[in-house]
Parts: sequence; structure tokens; C-alpha cells
Amino acid sequence: MNSRIKELCEHSKAYATECTKHFTGNEPVVWMDYYTEKVAELIVKECDMVLSEDDGATHHSELLFTYFGVEE
Repeated sequence: MNSRIKELCEHSKAYATECTKHFTGNEPVVWMDYYTEKVAELIVKECDMVLSEDDGATHHSELLFTYFGVEE
């Protein structure tokens, strides 16, 4: 996992913790809902940013794999 994904995860953790700090009951499930929704949102935004800076490449998956440090 590259450093940018780690940053997105950390941001999502902080967001989920802040959103659920006053919850009672089944907090781990609620926290995970906030966390996963936020991390997905941030990854989609990162993908949009990467693809909007596309230099005409036709292999968008390669751009995203490279950006996020994912090996096929």
C-alpha cells in the first residue's frame, strides 16, 4: 500500500472517530460504516483527480495502478 492510500485511511479513521464519538451501543459496526464510506469516497476522488490529469493515455487502469502502487 503506498503512502497516499495510508493517508486516506488515516483521514477516514479520524473522520469515523469524530462522527461516532457520542454514539452508544454497537459502536464498532457504526464506526466501520463511517470509515468504509469515507475511504471509498476519498479513493474515488483521488481516481477522478488522476484521470482528469490524464495526458491522453488509453490505459486508465495503468494510471490508477501506478498512482496507488498496486501491482497487477
